[in-house]
Amino acid sequence: MHSFSLQFGTALTAIGERLIDVAVFSGFTIVLLMKSTYYLKNIVRRRREVFRQMYYAGVKTLMVVSIVAMFTGMILTLQTGLALKDFNLEETIGNVLIATLTREMGPFSAAIILIASVGSAMAAEIGTMKVSEEIDALVVMSISPVYYLVMPRIVALTIMLPVATIYVDVLGVIGGAIIARSHLGIPFDNFYAHVMESLHFKPVYVGLFKATIFGMLISSISCAQGLRAKNGALGVGRATRNAVVASFLMVLIVGYYITEMFFGKGL
Repeated sequence: MHSFSLQFGTALTAIGERLIDVAVFSGFTIVLLMKSTYYLKNIVRRRREVFRQMYYAGVKTLMVVSIVAMFTGMILTLQTGLALKDFNLEETIGNVLIATLTREMGPFSAAIILIASVGSAMAAEIGTMKVSEEIDALVVMSISPVYYLVMPRIVALTIMLPVATIYVDVLGVIGGAIIARSHLGIPFDNFYAHVMESLHFKPVYVGLFKATIFGMLISSISCAQGLRAKNGALGVGRATRNAVVASFLMVLIVGYYITEMFFGKGL
């Protein structure tokens, strides 16, 4: 009985420490985002770094985004189209596809790609600078790490994720059209007519709003994890892993609540 009580107390202590760590990190990330917002007044001075980060987030990930976008549209069309075919409704696959892409899968797919490629790189890069004391050197020179490193990355990813979302939506529709023609026998003009019929403004702007929030969250979390890295290479690896996991969870959670806010009550 005493052993069980001891184990139970240890487990509760571990859970409590974990919850405290999450609360501290959440506060640190929010403060970091607020400081970055404050330094937007100096964005012109850091425009080259912003453009460089936009290049890494956009052009460097173009091939991966293209492949994922095409196959997202193809898989959605194939699976949903086969289900609709049982009810002789396969011609409406264009309506279903564009609604799914613009509301959910477009911003979600783009976010997952950039978490893996850009967010992890941000955490690793800043984390390496932290453990090698380069961040401390900036502070000694009276240069704010938030102004110099964090703000350009948050701005770049906040801009590029909506752009990537539009790109995913377009390529997803193209991939869906190919599958609709080859597997469901739906002509291209018929497919695109149904796509345009269901292409409404509200799902598009909600999807882009999601992407903007996702970009802000991913970059803030990744930079915060990098700035909190410690214990050398092991700490950098841990920070990178935590950045990916935390970003993924926040995309899922925040994405749900944004959908609930705009569509949950039929608004």
